[in-house]
Amino acid sequence: MTDGTHSEKPLADAPRPHRGTRPGRHAVVVGGGLAGLTSALALADAGVRVTLLEGRPRLGGLAFSFQRGDLTVDNGQHVYLRCCTAYRWFLDRIGGAALAPLQNRLDVPVLDVDKPEGRRLGRLRRDPLPVPLHLGRSLATYPHLSLAERAAVGRAALALKGLDLADPSLDAQDFGSWLTAHGQSARAVEALWDLVGVATLNAVASDASLGLAAMVFKTGLLSDPGAADIGWARVPLGELHDRLARRALDSAGVRTEVRTRVTSVSTNENGGWSVQVPGESIEADAVVLAVPQREAHGLLPAGALDDPERLLDIGTAPILNIHVVYDREVLARPFFAALGTPVQWVFDRTAASGLRHGQYLALSQSVAQDEIDTPVAELRERYLPELARLLPRTRGAEVTDFFVTRERTATFAPTPGVGRLRPGARTKAPGLYLAGAWTATGWPATMESAVRSGVSAADAALGALGRPRPSRLFASEEAAA
Repeated sequence: MTDGTHSEKPLADAPRPHRGTRPGRHAVVVGGGLAGLTSALALADAGVRVTLLEGRPRLGGLAFSFQRGDLTVDNGQHVYLRCCTAYRWFLDRIGGAALAPLQNRLDVPVLDVDKPEGRRLGRLRRDPLPVPLHLGRSLATYPHLSLAERAAVGRAALALKGLDLADPSLDAQDFGSWLTAHGQSARAVEALWDLVGVATLNAVASDASLGLAAMVFKTGLLSDPGAADIGWARVPLGELHDRLARRALDSAGVRTEVRTRVTSVSTNENGGWSVQVPGESIEADAVVLAVPQREAHGLLPAGALDDPERLLDIGTAPILNIHVVYDREVLARPFFAALGTPVQWVFDRTAASGLRHGQYLALSQSVAQDEIDTPVAELRERYLPELARLLPRTRGAEVTDFFVTRERTATFAPTPGVGRLRPGARTKAPGLYLAGAWTATGWPATMESAVRSGVSAADAALGALGRPRPSRLFASEEAAA
């Protein structure tokens, strides 16, 4: 979703999947985001004939690219971590791993411009040591916290490591209250806990489920020394999630239809399923609904869930992305995080966009409820001076383009209690399954959660269809569960 300052055009079409049929069981996957792509590939790899239906003109869901003049623009900045084993499998499966490499070692520059002594740069990086020593030196020298705050952070991290993620009571508590109870100052929350949590959860600590926050920090920072190493696409997301994904689907024999909106899903007289699209009824032995929760609610047949209305109680949260093109280089590093400013994370997207002259920066602004509908002119007046505070070289540079992309329902809201609302892959209707980052994956709304949900839905469907599981995918997913 955008503010109208650009027009979304799909990237150049990839080869269209063939429509040849294979004998045996047939599954329909509704939705061509990461969850649907994963389900379709996993089912096809197990020998199931698959039809993938997507209402938009492209694949990739909420992680896509579009053209703006000569620029290829991602709708928002998406990253993943080394611990995201399911998404890493997905990249391998579509042949895109080399296009979205990981850091050799976690290293996050953190710039604070709200200091009396001026700009101060700190770094969150790991050493080649076991957990928790891998972050010890970084925390001990982190300049954005006092010595007492650093010590308190260490104690809270040890307490967090001791939490049992299987304890359902964690879901009912908010992370902010837990941090306060464990001696975390407002500054520590801002400069460390929210620095990570806002980007991964799309919520500040006081609005986030303790269960989801604990999962993020335990898995990413307190499990394996390299778990939090960051990866991101060095090419447009459409190259991965649309072009390469279409090629993988085609090679797997999946029939892929875009611009095809499903109007209803119902049982047929043979005990299977009928999926209605304009001008066609597609018969299937299994159906995976890999669409947002409200769309899934509208397609679910009666009795498929005990309380389908709970899907409507899963809230959503927006993300705002601000795109700025300068006539010269103003940033020498690939990305940084910021404190003391409304700016959160800034990424250099110059090479990926195809820009030949100047530099293109993308600002990723999570927890954007207060700004998601702010006019572009007002955002320009607010953020260009902030970039000038952060990056002195912008002060002599010309802004050649400034535009905004808005995802009003970018993620589900990770509020306390959301865990009890998230359904699993199986429904009460035999042969009907759910997938999406909003389902009960145990993860917040990330690319990893979406892929894991696709794995779970495919696993459930394959069991019912009597098909073997693709061992490499499921072994990878289970290893990090």
